[in-house]
Amino acid sequence: MAKCDQCGNDYDKAFQVSLGGQTYTFDSFECAIQKLAPTCPHCSARIIGHGVEQGDVIYCCAHCAGQEGANALTDRAP
Repeated sequence: MAKCDQCGNDYDKAFQVSLGGQTYTFDSFECAIQKLAPTCPHCSARIIGHGVEQGDVIYCCAHCAGQEGANALTDRAP
Protein backbone atom coordinates (compact mmCIF):
# COMPACT_ATOMS: atom_id res chain seq x y z
CA MET A 1 0.00 0.00 0.00
CA ALA A 2 1.05 3.59 -0.50
CA LYS A 3 0.81 6.42 2.03
CA CYS A 4 -1.03 9.62 1.03
CA ASP A 5 1.20 12.71 1.16
CA GLN A 6 -1.73 14.85 2.35
CA CYS A 7 -3.58 12.82 4.99
CA GLY A 8 -1.21 9.93 5.70
CA ASN A 9 -3.72 7.20 4.86
CA ASP A 10 -2.28 3.90 3.64
CA TYR A 11 -4.42 2.94 0.67
CA ASP A 12 -4.18 0.12 -1.87
CA LYS A 13 -5.66 2.29 -4.67
CA ALA A 14 -3.36 5.30 -4.21
CA PHE A 15 -2.15 7.19 -7.27
CA GLN A 16 0.72 9.52 -8.05
CA VAL A 17 0.82 13.03 -9.48
CA SER A 18 3.99 14.68 -10.80
CA LEU A 19 4.24 18.46 -10.63
CA GLY A 20 7.24 20.73 -10.90
CA GLY A 21 9.72 17.88 -10.84
CA GLN A 22 8.23 16.29 -7.70
CA THR A 23 6.03 13.23 -7.44
CA TYR A 24 3.28 13.00 -4.82
CA THR A 25 1.14 10.06 -3.71
CA PHE A 26 -2.55 10.52 -2.88
CA ASP A 27 -5.45 8.35 -1.79
CA SER A 28 -8.10 10.64 -3.33
CA PHE A 29 -8.55 13.57 -5.68
CA GLU A 30 -9.69 15.57 -2.67
CA CYS A 31 -6.29 15.17 -1.02
CA ALA A 32 -4.50 15.99 -4.29
CA ILE A 33 -6.52 19.20 -4.62
CA GLN A 34 -5.84 20.23 -1.03
CA LYS A 35 -2.10 19.69 -1.43
CA LEU A 36 -1.50 20.98 -4.97
CA ALA A 37 -4.24 23.35 -6.14
CA PRO A 38 -3.51 27.06 -5.70
CA THR A 39 -5.75 29.15 -3.46
CA CYS A 40 -7.58 32.27 -4.67
CA PRO A 41 -6.14 35.27 -2.80
CA HIS A 42 -9.59 36.89 -2.59
CA CYS A 43 -11.98 34.13 -1.50
CA SER A 44 -9.55 31.35 -0.49
CA ALA A 45 -11.24 28.79 -2.77
CA ARG A 46 -9.02 26.07 -4.19
CA ILE A 47 -8.59 26.71 -7.91
CA ILE A 48 -9.31 23.41 -9.65
CA GLY A 49 -10.00 24.92 -13.07
CA HIS A 50 -7.68 27.11 -15.09
CA GLY A 51 -8.67 30.33 -13.30
CA VAL A 52 -7.52 33.76 -14.50
CA GLU A 53 -4.13 35.32 -13.97
CA GLN A 54 -2.45 38.66 -13.65
CA GLY A 55 1.30 38.47 -13.39
CA ASP A 56 2.18 35.71 -10.95
CA VAL A 57 -1.21 35.79 -9.20
CA ILE A 58 -3.98 33.33 -10.11
CA TYR A 59 -7.63 33.91 -9.15
CA CYS A 60 -10.53 31.48 -9.29
CA CYS A 61 -12.62 33.85 -11.43
CA ALA A 62 -12.79 37.33 -12.96
CA HIS A 63 -15.04 38.58 -10.14
CA CYS A 64 -12.47 37.79 -7.45
CA ALA A 65 -9.69 39.25 -9.58
CA GLY A 66 -11.68 42.48 -9.99
CA GLN A 67 -12.30 42.67 -6.27
CA GLU A 68 -8.52 42.56 -5.77
CA GLY A 69 -7.97 45.35 -8.32
CA ALA A 70 -6.64 43.17 -11.13
CA ASN A 71 -7.29 44.87 -14.48
CA ALA A 72 -5.00 43.07 -16.95
CA LEU A 73 -6.17 39.47 -16.69
CA THR A 74 -5.10 36.61 -18.88
CA ASP A 75 -6.99 33.38 -19.44
CA ARG A 76 -4.58 30.57 -20.25
CA ALA A 77 -7.23 28.12 -21.42
CA PRO A 78 -6.72 26.75 -24.93
